[in-house]
Amino acid sequence: MPIDGLTLGFAARELDGLLAGGRVDKVTQPEKDTVILLIRAGNENRRLLLCASANNARCHLTQQNFPNPLEPPVFCMLLRKQLQGGRILSVRQIGGDRVIHIDVDTIDELGDHVLRRLILEVMSRHSNLILTDGNGRILEAARHVSEDMSRVRQILPGLDYEAPPPQDKADPADVTPEDLLERLRACGDMPLKKALTQCVRGLSGAAAQELAFRVLDPGTDRPDDLPGTAERLCGLFARLPGMADPRVLADPSGEPLDVFPFAYLSADLSLQQPMPTLSAAMERACGSRDARDRLQQKSASMVRLLKGHIERCERKLALQEEELASAEHMEDYRIMGELIHANLWQIQKGQREAVLPNYYDEQGGTLTVPLDVKLSPAQNAQRYFKRYQKARAARTTAAAQRELTLKELDYLEGCLLDIGKCVGESELEEVREELARTGYMKRVTNRREKRALPQSRPYRYRSADGIEILVGKNAAQNERLTLSAGPNELWLHAKDMPGSHVIVKATGEIPLTTLKQAALLAAWYSKGQRSANVPVDYTLRRCVKKPGGTPTGYVTYVNQHTAYMTPTESEIRNIEKLEE
Repeated sequence: MPIDGLTLGFAARELDGLLAGGRVDKVTQPEKDTVILLIRAGNENRRLLLCASANNARCHLTQQNFPNPLEPPVFCMLLRKQLQGGRILSVRQIGGDRVIHIDVDTIDELGDHVLRRLILEVMSRHSNLILTDGNGRILEAARHVSEDMSRVRQILPGLDYEAPPPQDKADPADVTPEDLLERLRACGDMPLKKALTQCVRGLSGAAAQELAFRVLDPGTDRPDDLPGTAERLCGLFARLPGMADPRVLADPSGEPLDVFPFAYLSADLSLQQPMPTLSAAMERACGSRDARDRLQQKSASMVRLLKGHIERCERKLALQEEELASAEHMEDYRIMGELIHANLWQIQKGQREAVLPNYYDEQGGTLTVPLDVKLSPAQNAQRYFKRYQKARAARTTAAAQRELTLKELDYLEGCLLDIGKCVGESELEEVREELARTGYMKRVTNRREKRALPQSRPYRYRSADGIEILVGKNAAQNERLTLSAGPNELWLHAKDMPGSHVIVKATGEIPLTTLKQAALLAAWYSKGQRSANVPVDYTLRRCVKKPGGTPTGYVTYVNQHTAYMTPTESEIRNIEKLEE
């Protein structure tokens, strides 16, 4: 869920305590809407992440290393010029809303101390990162907003910064019981959690529900004593800064769902994992979701491209199958032509058909042959011979083209499967490079779009016997994994379908449990993932060869055995997955 104002307030207080007085040593911009500030504070190097994405806008310290463009964007270069070497004065939330101000004391070209303010606005698709000078003039922004885009508020270099239009809601930091009581009365007879979202800034539905739960009698959703409830709420607002106890709410499978700045009594406490800092909680809950969303966005065009080519191949294959089916009648054309030629003496021009003795029928029957009334008997015979020749040539050509189409379809489906296995941008870039190499995509030449990415790594699992199993994620990785494996290590692959190369990092006799788990992984990471009885071939690595001139990831193998597996998600989850 998006970070609300209540959580953002806790984040600002935590960051202010850790970063105030720190020096900005480095600025990077891994994404168009994301900036990383490397800050030296408290004898430690800390990385402050400021993200203004539509779905995962947030600010927190991060331990993650992000790949950067080969050439920094304009916004990044300006931030370096204006902020590097400066001192963090404060990190503040403004008015209890989802706006963060980071004030930096820096030195300009004349050697004078000047104020620079980096503003993070967390407002869904309108989220933004804005740099202003000490007079409130916009120097640059991650996302420009022109008059054509918004008549209410423009964000362009040179304009005066205007704060987002204020909401007619109370700031929880300074609201009085009298003001809150008046606002709650104006909401009428609605549940307290709904009334709070309408009259107090920065509250998500979960936060409003938690605050209502803490001040209401158990089992009720409306206050009996409204003045007393307003008093208790104001007291709760005053205690909030001292209640910091960050939690990550997860589902029963452990997948993060939300971030809580303190324990939410209205939610299942057994599903709330305590975290050492709110930054750690936000990174765990939002970081993986943000990476997944960005990966999906970046792969969407590749998926559309591949699906379009797959549909083209399927249409082409249907036409080729039709040609092959029609070519099955070519022997009939030859026989009809020969029968006409053998009986020219009894066929007259203008006949629509001729009933002729069929010398090819062992029973000595006859064959009715359709004729063209405009042609002579000899011309009709030649017409059937030409149709025979054409059908025979079509069969040879269509069969060869069909093989090429099947190979292309297999390649494209393999690339589509590889995209589904990508967990990071490195893997996705390898698939993109492979598609560019084969001419399906253009190579990225803009250095600001190209990124310095580390080489991707395969999935790593540990079998129940403690043996490591490696699983390739794409064609390039499959090839590296196979060619670098030891000659006596076990190699597995789903038979006759796109899929991952799997290597069991052990020699000698492989325990049956490990062999079964490796085969399940080979079946799961293949086109047959949701199928039953998926054939999986396995052999020693020394029996696998890479023929010269073949596509990336293509191999041949001998001396294989075949196991038939029916993979399920629960079985795959039960295999221990190691950190990559």
